[in-house]
Amino acid sequence: MSYDSSNNEMTSLLSADPTVRVAPPPLTAAASDEPYIAPSQNMDRQALEENQHNEQNRISSSEEEEEDDDLSYGAETVIALFVPVTICMAVVVATVMSVSYYTDQSNGVYLAYTPFHTAGASGGQVALETLANASIMIGVILVMTVVLVLLYKYRWYKVIHGWLMLSSLMLLFLFSLLYFKEVFRAYNVISDWITVAIFVWNFGVLGMMCIHWKGPLLVQQSYLIMISALMALVFIKYLPEWTAWLILAFVSIYDLFAVLCPSGPLRMLVNLSQERNEPIFPALIYSSGMMWMITATTPPSGSESDGQPVTEQDGFDATWQRRNQSNFAEVNLQTSPESREAARHEIGTPPPPQVRRRDSGDGGTKGVKLGLGDFIFYSVLVGKAAATGDWNTTIACFIAILIGLCLTLILLAIYQKALPALPISITFGLIFYFSTDLMVGPFMDRLIESQVFI
Repeated sequence: MSYDSSNNEMTSLLSADPTVRVAPPPLTAAASDEPYIAPSQNMDRQALEENQHNEQNRISSSEEEEEDDDLSYGAETVIALFVPVTICMAVVVATVMSVSYYTDQSNGVYLAYTPFHTAGASGGQVALETLANASIMIGVILVMTVVLVLLYKYRWYKVIHGWLMLSSLMLLFLFSLLYFKEVFRAYNVISDWITVAIFVWNFGVLGMMCIHWKGPLLVQQSYLIMISALMALVFIKYLPEWTAWLILAFVSIYDLFAVLCPSGPLRMLVNLSQERNEPIFPALIYSSGMMWMITATTPPSGSESDGQPVTEQDGFDATWQRRNQSNFAEVNLQTSPESREAARHEIGTPPPPQVRRRDSGDGGTKGVKLGLGDFIFYSVLVGKAAATGDWNTTIACFIAILIGLCLTLILLAIYQKALPALPISITFGLIFYFSTDLMVGPFMDRLIESQVFI
């Protein structure tokens, strides 16, 4: 049988199954100096159906593996967020319970953003002052967020880095020095100023390096949790009593607007980050995993991607070769430089693969992200509950926040987009706080006084 007739038989046989793809032969018989070896004439439909069946089994098994990975990733997501949130709230609760400095507001010093705090005011005046203070605080948060988004939109990255580095500098050096001094005083730890200065210097420098440059993922996460706890303690110390509770309610509503509204500042920040394929600054986000990704470009000669060299064998990349070898292992196709050049001219040069680089040694996998503001306000709520000295109220708020976070993760898995993490948790926390403090607490005290055990 001639070459043309055998080739036509093979083509008509394989075209009955649209899922089967045939490796392209040379364009003409004269385009190759070497002979073209046609496949076996005994290939029948049963062999093709068996090949298709094996391919379907392979696809179904890969889908099952992906489902298992999704379930595992969902469990890891919950654990990866519960652990840091729990640690941050535990640090704040332990500090509030043991260090009286952060609950003592007798000196009358408050934040500049809460100017209304009249001592001995009536109930109506306290309500008006609380509303004014909370409105001013939310306004300041909104203005600062809008400024951050504008700086990011116009690529003023150096200004943002300077702003965040100045904030981290104050937290890691000034506020940490104040924190360690009060903790040493509360636990009666004797130390000299030289030792404390050396310790704070090393603590702050290591934190600046891990947050704003590069460091182990676990160390970076520890520092982000620490600065969130320090900021929460500052709010507990310098916010008036009722202003703090109203701010928690207002910031939950603001979070809904900022994240879900199309013109919300946080929504715009996330969209810009996704459009530019750039990570949001690590000083603003807690991430359970670290991944660095480079935009797809034409790699230089001899470059590597994920430890494998990126090569092209005369226009046919490794993916093309693996696919065709697995589908038609028995097809022996011999080519020449002329035939390969003609094939490249017809089908075009395949695009270069995506170049990805993962941070080595840091568990560079996909990870969930939670804003540091969420850590701060979670801890403020639990810290204010701990300031009452009632463990029932503290534990109730603790559990309420974790339940709300779990529900938020469920909604995140359903909608597959950025969602606000404050509204559900803070709402549950406020309900649990006031119900426990005003009803459950007095009820338990009355039962104890009456020697009634239930």
